Order: sequence, then structure tokens, then C-alpha cells
Amino acid sequence: MPVESGSSAAARQQKQKRKSHSLSIRRTNSTEQDRSGLQRDMLEGQDSKLPLSLRSNLLDLFSQIEREFENLYIENLELRREIETLNDRLAAEGQTFEGADLAKGALKTKASHSTSQLSQKLKTTYKASTSKPSQGVDTPSPRDLVIQIWNLFSGLCPKRIESPVCIIPIFNIVSSFKATTSRAVCQLVREYVGHRDGIWDLSVTRTQPVVLGTASADHTAMLWSIETGKCLLKYLGHQGSVNSIKFHPTEQMALTASGDQTAHIWRYMVQLPTPQPVADVSQQTPCEDDVDFSDKDEADGEIDGPNDCPSIRVATTTLRSHQGVVIAADWLVGGKQVVTASWDRAANLYDVETSELVHSLTGHDQELTHCCTHPTQRLVVTSSRDTTFRLWDFRDPSIHSVNVFQGHTDTVTSAVFTVGDNVVSGSDDRTVKVWDLKNMRSPIATIRTDSAVNRISVSVNQKIIALPHDNRQVRLFDMSGVRLARLPRSNRQGHRRMVCCSAWCEDNTSCNLFTCGFDRQAIGWNINIPALLQEK
Repeated sequence: MPVESGSSAAARQQKQKRKSHSLSIRRTNSTEQDRSGLQRDMLEGQDSKLPLSLRSNLLDLFSQIEREFENLYIENLELRREIETLNDRLAAEGQTFEGADLAKGALKTKASHSTSQLSQKLKTTYKASTSKPSQGVDTPSPRDLVIQIWNLFSGLCPKRIESPVCIIPIFNIVSSFKATTSRAVCQLVREYVGHRDGIWDLSVTRTQPVVLGTASADHTAMLWSIETGKCLLKYLGHQGSVNSIKFHPTEQMALTASGDQTAHIWRYMVQLPTPQPVADVSQQTPCEDDVDFSDKDEADGEIDGPNDCPSIRVATTTLRSHQGVVIAADWLVGGKQVVTASWDRAANLYDVETSELVHSLTGHDQELTHCCTHPTQRLVVTSSRDTTFRLWDFRDPSIHSVNVFQGHTDTVTSAVFTVGDNVVSGSDDRTVKVWDLKNMRSPIATIRTDSAVNRISVSVNQKIIALPHDNRQVRLFDMSGVRLARLPRSNRQGHRRMVCCSAWCEDNTSCNLFTCGFDRQAIGWNINIPALLQEK
């Protein structure tokens, strides 16, 4: 009678475990519809001031989030089982440590990829929920609910388990790249606090007086004094999340895009307050060293917005043509036309004076995420979730040509022009690529990072790229892909949530770089650019 070896017995036992585990998953899925029906019945029987349709919609959103977390949790358990099996096998061969290290690398890659996909789904779900016009009902912030659900899910993993594979929190992905030796000064100068929800976008005026503008999911846009941090004006004309803000090149006019499917043009007049003393930027703060990466969140509490801030409620011009969320908008050179990008997969070109639709730019296969115009030429670039960005040429009034750039493997979150003939694109695939407009076949430089990249910006004079990340970091690179610095972040300074956007203002002496994020604040930084380039 043949005797079964130890290794084959272990394999058979592992196979039985997987089989029973898959059966339990199928049983869970089979009862999912009944459970959903039961939850809806419970909703109808509960006392609540919320309309039943709104409560049902919230339940659907939370169910989707719960399923995503459940899938990741199950995958995590399965990966742990594979590691245990691999360790047992390698232990028998005397190669435990080397083999285990290899397994860790491969499985970490798989886990981090799943987490990146989940991060994108959460951002999209949240932006969609905040983009819907308000119905007069004071509902809890979806941002806070998502973070609470994440915290609850984190508690599901038993702390006694010490597996080499763990689910990585979306907002706490610590950089694994080796720090550079840069000693340039990157100092936080001022915080701009007053929004009641995450800030998606920010921009600096191109005319006097120079002010900072922010666009928030709380349905408002605000103008701030750069020197004092005081709110100068609040725009309340949108009925949905304000997703972007851009200023006219020569006049005191702002262009905002919103989830209410419109873009607004509105005039503003502000008076700058008396400047306050600026912190001494000669006190050097290393960009890389001695930074405490604490998870402490000091921005979860309710923030009282500026009550004495004057407001505007009516737009000068309202642009309506899109059938979905308007995610971004920008002025063409000269300021007589604007372009908008929407989740309806189209970008529209409008005449500012008549508000008429001039062109509808179609061709993307999925929702658009961003649009940008060239500072000196009639060129437009649009980004999309279809992993591409497109260059639209309007220099010839009779025709407009289209060029498609393919090089990313995930959503292209933004693509921006430089003063020269380059385009810089950022993506959820954790890369940033520099392109030459004269040669679109392949990028001239590729920057690889450890986190998804959001709306990037490039400085005009020195062409330094500022990368805002999902993992709360902001990094600076040159056009050749050399990393220059990482802005300081700790539990005492810096962003405490995902950083959504960056904007340069090199002419300002106190703050020449601005960032904003999901922690409801914008931050003004002083970057010592000469020292930064000297360490290059």
C-alpha cells in the first residue's frame, strides 16, 4: 500500500480549505439580495427626516463600498494562506527566508494594485455624491461616512495576525522610495481654512490684486488673501460640488465648474487687508529629514467657515450643455472663449460673450477628468478615465485637429502644458510622463511614484513639476524626471488627507506654491527654488 508523502498531504488539506472557503463565499453572495431587501424593509420602518429615495440611495452606495472592502478582506485572507503554504514548502527545502522574501514582493504588488483600484472607486463615488444638487436636506458628508466605514473595516483585521501582506489604508501609503539628499528649504508659510468639505482645485489670479481661489465639495468657491490667509469673497451660485476654478488672464473674472452640470463665469471685486508679518523663511526646514508621519487627524472636526466674508450668489454667465458633472474648465488664450470637460465624455468650447456652444469635442471612451489650455496658443488638452489624453488644435479657425496620447495604464487625472512645447501628464497608475508636442509616439521622461497622482502643475520659469498624491505627499521633480524634494508633512504641518491639486505662483515673495486636499484646507509654501536647483 503506497504511503502518502507529507507534502502531498499538506497540499490536499490546503485544497479542502480553499474549497470550503469558496463555498462560504457563494453562500454569502446567494443571500445578498435577500439581505438588501431586508435592509430596505427596515429603512421603511425607521423614523427619519430623510426622504426614502435619498436613504435608499445612501444604502446602495454604502453597500457597494462594503462589497469592495469585503472582497479585499477575503483576498487578504487568501494571500495569507498562500504565504503559509509557500513557507511550509520552502521550510522543508531549507529556503524559507529567501523564498519568503520573493513571495512578499509579488504578493505586495498584487495587494497594492487592488488598493489603488479601490481608491479610485471611492474618489469617483464620493465626487458623484457631492456633485448632485442639494434638495434642501442637511445630509451627513459622504467624505466623513466613507472614512468612518474605512476605520470600521480596519478594525475587522485581527491585530494578532502578523502577515507580510496587509491591506494598505488609502490615505496612509508611506513612501518606499529612497530619500534624496536635497537640503533645500521647503517651508509651510500659511494655511487657508474655512471650507466645510474637501477642496478639489485651486488657482492664483493673473491680474492685480493677486489672490488665491479654491473650489470645494461644499458647493462654494472662495477667494483668499495670500498674505493674511483671510477669506475675501465666497461664491455661492452653484448647486453642486465646485470641481475647478480658473481666473481670466486680464480681467477680474472667475470660471468655475460644478457637479450641477454647469460652468459659471462671475465677476469679483476684492480689497486686500493689511499684510501680517510673514514667518521667517530663513529658518531651514529639511524636506526629507526628521519628519514624523503620524496618523493623527486634526481636521475631522467641524470647521466654522468665515461668517463675515462677503458673498456672490448670481453668475454673470451660465454655460449649459453638458449632460453630466462638469469636472474642469479653463480659459483659452485671450479670454474670449472657455473650454469645459465633463463626465458625459465630451469637452465643450463656448463663446464667453454670447454663451453659445462653438464646438463639442467628442472621442473619449470614458468620463473626462481634466482640461487645460496652452498659455500662448489656441491649444487644449483633455484627460480621461480611458487612460488617454487628447490634444485639440484650434489655431486654424476653419478646422481643428486631434491627437491622441497613449502611454498610461490607468485614469489620466490631469495633463498640463508648459511654456514651451511640452505636455506633462499624471495618472492613477502612479506615473507622470513628459511629452514633446512635436513627437507624440513616446514620452521623453517618465517619473514613477508610489501613489496615484492628482492635478499637477509646472512652474513657468524653472519648469518644476509639483505632484500631489493620494498618500498625502507632495513631491517636486524637474522635467527630466529627477526628484528634487518632498514637502514636509507631519502631525503638526502639511496635509492630513489626499492632496488633490497644486498651483505655482513664482512671482509671489511669501508663497510660491499652493496645494489643497481632502482635509478641507489649502496650504501656501515657500520653495527656495535656487537652492533646490543647486542641489540637483
